[in-house]
Amino acid sequence: MTIENYKQKKDFNVIGTNPIRHDGYDKVTGRAIYGADVKLPNLIWGEVVRSTIAHGKIKSIDVSEAEKMEGVFAVITHKDFEKNNKDNNVNLARDMQNILAKDKVLY
Repeated sequence: MTIENYKQKKDFNVIGTNPIRHDGYDKVTGRAIYGADVKLPNLIWGEVVRSTIAHGKIKSIDVSEAEKMEGVFAVITHKDFEKNNKDNNVNLARDMQNILAKDKVLY
């Protein structure tokens, strides 16, 4: 590649200027719309519940109370990602190691 193919110094005229931010007013007034603000029909929100004990040993996970709560679509544990789970439509074979804690809390 020859030097002629590169832009010249005069072509770089943005540095040192104050470009107009067309979305600036909406952002500083709270009117800007972000991805988290979009509500689509039949949208399901997820929430992660973490252990209160770091590096704790997991004896069992009882999800029965959570499953009975109003609005709960599903409760997911490590059992939903086991390697031999034939009902799992997602292929996570290479990422199986620490998706969800099984025997020990992972932090």
